[in-house]
Amino acid sequence: MLQQVNGHSSGSDAHGGESLREDLQEFLGGEAPLHQLDDLTKVNPVTLETVLRCLQARYTADTFYTNAGCTLVALNPFKPIPQLYSPELMQEYHAAPQPQKLKPHIFTVGEQTYRSVKSLIEPVNQSVVVSGESGAGKTWTSRCLMKFYAVVAASPTSWENHKIAERIEQRILNSNPVMEAFGNACTLRNNNSSRFGKFIQLQLNRQLMGSSLLVPRAQQMTGAAVQTYLLEKTRVACQASSERNFHIFYQICKGASADERLQWHLPEGAAFSWLPNPERTLEEDCFEVTREAMLLLGIDAPTQNNIFQALAGLLHLGNTRFADSEDEAQPCPLMDGAECSVRTSASLLRLPEDPLLETLRIRTIRAGRRQQVFRKPCSRAECDTRRDCLAKLVYARLFDWLVSVINSSICADPDSWTTFIGLLDVYGFESFPTNSLEQLCINYANEKLQQHFVAHYLRAQQEEYTAEGLEWSTVSYQDNQTCLDLIEGSPISICSLINEECRLNRPSSAAQLQTRIESSLAGSPCLGHSKLSREPSFIVVHYAGSVRYHTAGLVEKNKDPIPPELTRLLQQSQDPLLKVLFPADPEEKSQEEPSGQSRAPVLTVVSKFKASLEQLLQVLHSTTPHYIRCIKPNSQGRAQMFHQEEVLSQLEACGLVETIHISAAGFPIRVSHRNFLERYELLRRLCPGAAASPHGPPPDEGRSASREALGS
Repeated sequence: MLQQVNGHSSGSDAHGGESLREDLQEFLGGEAPLHQLDDLTKVNPVTLETVLRCLQARYTADTFYTNAGCTLVALNPFKPIPQLYSPELMQEYHAAPQPQKLKPHIFTVGEQTYRSVKSLIEPVNQSVVVSGESGAGKTWTSRCLMKFYAVVAASPTSWENHKIAERIEQRILNSNPVMEAFGNACTLRNNNSSRFGKFIQLQLNRQLMGSSLLVPRAQQMTGAAVQTYLLEKTRVACQASSERNFHIFYQICKGASADERLQWHLPEGAAFSWLPNPERTLEEDCFEVTREAMLLLGIDAPTQNNIFQALAGLLHLGNTRFADSEDEAQPCPLMDGAECSVRTSASLLRLPEDPLLETLRIRTIRAGRRQQVFRKPCSRAECDTRRDCLAKLVYARLFDWLVSVINSSICADPDSWTTFIGLLDVYGFESFPTNSLEQLCINYANEKLQQHFVAHYLRAQQEEYTAEGLEWSTVSYQDNQTCLDLIEGSPISICSLINEECRLNRPSSAAQLQTRIESSLAGSPCLGHSKLSREPSFIVVHYAGSVRYHTAGLVEKNKDPIPPELTRLLQQSQDPLLKVLFPADPEEKSQEEPSGQSRAPVLTVVSKFKASLEQLLQVLHSTTPHYIRCIKPNSQGRAQMFHQEEVLSQLEACGLVETIHISAAGFPIRVSHRNFLERYELLRRLCPGAAASPHGPPPDEGRSASREALGS
């Protein structure tokens, strides 16, 4: 008698055991059969090693998508593969009777969500959570999914409807290059790293061909809405070594015409302090693509000119340097050449030059019962801080305005759509040589999304099997609740301690904050110790690895203070765009450093981010989620390079092996009892003795009929 082990014969004689071991070794070591396994639940045995080798074999064979139960694993190819995302391939997956039987692809996920959201029985809003480390390919994956939905979610019934649908789809797609130009940047890990999070709600209508037959018509995308989270605005004025500013600054410097260079004061070869590494040329530096997309979104040429002129003004503002003042009672003098930078920046932002310089160098204080006004010259460090704050304020307002323009261009009337597909593209887990509040918030968001996955699938699936009374051996998995308790828990957590430091009316000490965190949260297993660090810091053991956060400047970033003098200065601008971004409010009450008794509660960056994150998770919990795990094969961004250690750490962090175990041992198809009866009621007539009831069977009879129908 012969047995088959992965396609190889094995005798059942005395040498059967040895032959089986040889076949098993060949299975584990040979890449030829491994690259053919398009679902990791077919790997046997399921271990980190076998999953890793399977993914490596498929990557070597230029196969970048692999199913892993409820999750699609997407390996970043780091090279263009147009045929893998062609409109013809989109239509193939869309038209397939069973797209899940085709090769794994992000289009499979796209088609599954599209068919689920237009289900006649129980249409439920869908969401796609695209996760992974920075540089794993999340932005590209989200972009391709949007193109897929734009192609398949269009069913015009007339020429007029066709033109409307075409315009909506084009505007939705055009939002991508604009948001990437203004919100993405080149980092150590990724040439096109999203420095903000976004949730895109693709809005679909729900029309029926007939009132009695209830035959569905392919749903049409009627609009979309974009929600953004935590733009890393500090990048405007501060870039880490070997990193770049936002793409748009490089686009205008490299793509402006000769006349525009004169108008925006951007001569060839000009050096700007806030424009590091300008010699690097990236695919994302295409200015014309951004301009064309803005035009199609309804941002006309004069408005675009205002935007680019303001951005050029920020670059010149960055060249404004101050020297130490020899007399503390006198403002800090400008360094050589800085006078020209101030003059040019004021001209481009259409601000009065003297008030601009005065606002940067002199602080206004109100004190006493009569709120007397005192003017105090700023130190050199304070001048730099106020200059940077001015740039960050302008850029953040500009980014929010762009998002509002995009939403007004693509958002549908609430009465014109009934269901949606949500697409979440959030920043990936980050760990740099220096990590501050931005990385803490980013990694906090990743912890929350990992918990959502754990709660929705790893925990919920097993609890469902137990509740149903099925025979089930619980699969252990890594639960990151302990880490979340450390970051956001009550009553004491890292977030609460940082916020408390913001509320206290005292200078913040980096060393003191480190001591408070380590002493107050010493019992948490997810809090590491930084004994070897020369600078005050603390370590958080995240699900994806340990990260050291420096406490210097962390509290100030959390306060995100905006001197009211800066806002009033910008309200004096004669630029049409800045007038929109900073409207004058005659009824605005003075907020200049109120006394301690009347101090309003500080709405910190952490508090606002936490609230928006909770709101996002509420939306995700109200949908049926689908998961795409993007994996980065190497840190160099090179094609055909697969670093096992790097991939292994990502597989461990996201709990992929546990997911495969549960998917392989579990029940892939589940239908609620009510939906089962609605779908298969007609089959009851085929059962002998079954009486058809216009009102439907009683519960017990229905369950029996369901089992009979399944059996037949």
